[in-house]
Amino acid sequence: MAKNNSGLSADRLPRPFDTAEAALLVQRFAERGTAERAFAETEDGAALLAALGGHSGYLSDLAVRDSATLLRFAERGPDAAFAMAMDPLGRLDPGASRAQVGASLRQVKRQAALIAAAADLSGLWPLDRVTGALSALADGCTDAACSHLLREAQARGEIRLPGRGARGAGKGSGLVVLGMGKLGGRELNYSSDIDLMVLYDPMAAAYDADRAGAIYVRLARDLVRLLEERTEEGYVFRTDLRLRPDPAATPLAVALPAAIVYYESLGQNWERAAMIKARPVAGDLALGEAFLREIRPFVWRRSLDFAAVADIHSIKRQIHTHKGAKGAHAEVQVAGHDVKLGRGGIREIEFSTQVLQLIWGGRDPVLRDPTTLGALAALAAAGRIERRAAADLADAYVFLRQVEHRLQMVADRQTHRLPEDEQGLARIASFMGFDGPEGFRAALLGHLTRVERCYASLFEAEPELGRAENGGGSLVFTGVEDDPETIATLRRMGYENPTAIAAMVRGWHHGHTRATRSERARELLTALMPALLSAFGKQPQPDQALLRLDAALGRLQAGVQALSLLHRNPALLDRFAFVLGAAPALADHVARSPAALDALLSGTLSAADPALALPALVKEARYLEEALDSTRRVVTERRFEIDCAALEGTMDTDAAGIARSGLADAAIGALLPRISADFSERHGKVAGGALGVVALGKHGARDMLPASDLDLILIYDHAEDAAESRGGPKSLPPSQYFGRLANQVVAALTSPGPEGKLFEVDMRLRPSGSKGPVAVSLPGFRRYQAEAAWTWERMALTRARFVAGPPGLRKKIEAALKTAQTRAADPATVLADAAAMRARMLRDLPAEGPWDCKLMRGGLVETEFVAQALTVAHAHRVPGLVSPTTRIGLANLARAGLLAEGEAATLVAADRLWRTVIAHRRLTVGRWKEPELPGPIAASLLALVAPLLPRSPVDQSDLRTQMRDVADAVREVFLRRIGPLDQPEAA
Repeated sequence: MAKNNSGLSADRLPRPFDTAEAALLVQRFAERGTAERAFAETEDGAALLAALGGHSGYLSDLAVRDSATLLRFAERGPDAAFAMAMDPLGRLDPGASRAQVGASLRQVKRQAALIAAAADLSGLWPLDRVTGALSALADGCTDAACSHLLREAQARGEIRLPGRGARGAGKGSGLVVLGMGKLGGRELNYSSDIDLMVLYDPMAAAYDADRAGAIYVRLARDLVRLLEERTEEGYVFRTDLRLRPDPAATPLAVALPAAIVYYESLGQNWERAAMIKARPVAGDLALGEAFLREIRPFVWRRSLDFAAVADIHSIKRQIHTHKGAKGAHAEVQVAGHDVKLGRGGIREIEFSTQVLQLIWGGRDPVLRDPTTLGALAALAAAGRIERRAAADLADAYVFLRQVEHRLQMVADRQTHRLPEDEQGLARIASFMGFDGPEGFRAALLGHLTRVERCYASLFEAEPELGRAENGGGSLVFTGVEDDPETIATLRRMGYENPTAIAAMVRGWHHGHTRATRSERARELLTALMPALLSAFGKQPQPDQALLRLDAALGRLQAGVQALSLLHRNPALLDRFAFVLGAAPALADHVARSPAALDALLSGTLSAADPALALPALVKEARYLEEALDSTRRVVTERRFEIDCAALEGTMDTDAAGIARSGLADAAIGALLPRISADFSERHGKVAGGALGVVALGKHGARDMLPASDLDLILIYDHAEDAAESRGGPKSLPPSQYFGRLANQVVAALTSPGPEGKLFEVDMRLRPSGSKGPVAVSLPGFRRYQAEAAWTWERMALTRARFVAGPPGLRKKIEAALKTAQTRAADPATVLADAAAMRARMLRDLPAEGPWDCKLMRGGLVETEFVAQALTVAHAHRVPGLVSPTTRIGLANLARAGLLAEGEAATLVAADRLWRTVIAHRRLTVGRWKEPELPGPIAASLLALVAPLLPRSPVDQSDLRTQMRDVADAVREVFLRRIGPLDQPEAA
């Protein structure tokens, strides 16, 4: 009697729909032998046989024919049974005939298919394990078939093969077989065909490169025949090669160079979607991976491409149009509905997922998961789809794939359509484990409806831009003369010079600017114009804002991309108009970088920080410059997001400082290992050596402001006995090695690229300042801090923070920092030095006007000096005093009794106010010396600082008065705690 060690349970199996057929299978199975009879007499065995026989004649025949396989399933469990079924693929005789290979493949297919069905129906395998097993079956059969055909070609003298063994012919063969579609994503259906793409390298293995095409085309044709040919033993897999480049004009096997040229020049958006799931499944797997890396820029584009959404969605519309005549696709239904192609079906889930991947995956490799469920989870985690919507799509996907499997298990037909008759529907409902068709109908309709709703919200709902408020009149920009009603409408919208605005817009429509020269761009512009003019008309100075848009359009290479973004995202228009109206610096960035529009799409900030993708982007880059370009792009876009959010007041000053500093941390942390690895290829490695990066200043304090530079110290360490680097073409002594590596790091952070520089870097705070080496050894750093550091250097070091480098070095450097920060000091000397330094600054670096909140008396510098000087003076005797962040350091001083609670509160509030004003000024007017800010800029600033002051300022004059009060309070604390200034100040 077969023991049940598989976890098989009668309670989890569907009850038979056709009890007569179920009983017949139990009888037929029992007649196969003693072990089969014993299994059929057990409760679990009888239930499994009844589930198979009571729903599927195909599975009944498999169970009888391969009864030993079903017994192994019960005895050892599905995983072990499946492995045993697959085992013959690795032991095929290299000298076997094609007929013998085909017979072996068909046997493996039958046994593996039976196990997958039993594991699925019994609930022992979840959906991903079922589809993964079916995909592994297809992989193994395809690879075994290719190996046999390659050896035949070698025997004919057509190619030379370096590989050995039954399955080792692929390596170096020049043959690449990519699995596409569900096979590529390891999501294969129960009775699916397999989508393959056959490629070849004409120079790899063929003796005559000119004849290579004919050789590999024959291989492709023979592969299809070997897998598809039907005998009394069945078939292996139906195959489809139509996903190859330009299938109507290319042979079954395409040369790799031709495929690369095709994708780089003629590839379509639907082919990008198809390539998301592509993976090598047979032949030379490494060559296949190299090909996919080569075309990665085609699939995963750097910039968002919302214009591609309509293109890919058109494929889905064509499916509905082509198939909808029979009623299987036009609307959500049950009887006769196609669960794959119909409304609310599997294809809509896949399209929703793949389009979002194409839009966002170019910037975040984490989103490139080839599986539908994995991609949905990644998209939800990154905030690119609502979690509820992702969960609904995932639940529906699992349910519909299970329905699809039951439909195909009935007769091993590649069908996706539900039966139209009640009897057929009742069979599928029972096969799915429902007590009756009504429960199945309700569950199916629920899933289909939710999918249809999600799909429509993502892709089918057209923005109603034509209904935008247009000031109560018409807008006409055709011809060469002004339309009187248009001029009147523009004036009512708030434009001061409507004639000039009308001429500008007319020039756009006539293609006078490069961005609107294409017909598609002008079509989008026409649709956008009422809403666009309305959005800009709401700005305090709409004419100037629209002029900045004109400048932006004038710098764009093409406008379809930007206009498509605006067209598909009505809410983007208002944010876009605000940024261009209030922040010329940000507007200039929009003009320089169309990708800046992408950053505005996510509301105020992306739900997930794009900088989290930097390690993957840098790692997968083919060369360092590509890694730098990717980093610049991510940093520039994220910085723009943060600045926009701070300007709009949706992110406060503290959060913005943390976000900017975290972005710098991520960039340095991602680049340092890549730069070090590239450097080691030329100069080897120093034994026990590593380089670490320490941040100071605003970066170290996590208080970075717009346009803040990075104050860095680069510290290295190595084994004491390391005399020079080893393993590279040119060895270097450690000091020279790490000095050059440090220069490479600084150059990477500061070198300009298409997106501009990553950061400005200031190295003057390193030991010995500008006269010292770019990188300092860890012993040298310890020695300098213990023996030679000036008071101002010790004050700067209170904001030191380790940001990049190996964990072992991090521990050493952080220990050295703590020792330096808590080294004993004479309080009186420290405070006197701090007061003298502030006096020199007042003399040599006076404030530039009333809005210079950094350098003015009682400004940010004095606030920070109080925190830093008191920390240096007392850290050696007060544990836990040091913090790189000023507001936390002030709180620590108050807790230690070194500041009164009221004094600390005053300084913390001042610190936040000064940083808010400085950040706003940098984003809007830059260096501004006049007493009055422009009206709209002042209005924006008043709204931002209102929560930070005792009362909401009514105008600029009131704001300046309150700022003076705050500055006076800071100065009082400074004089009381640090000491008097020996420099007379101007009134």
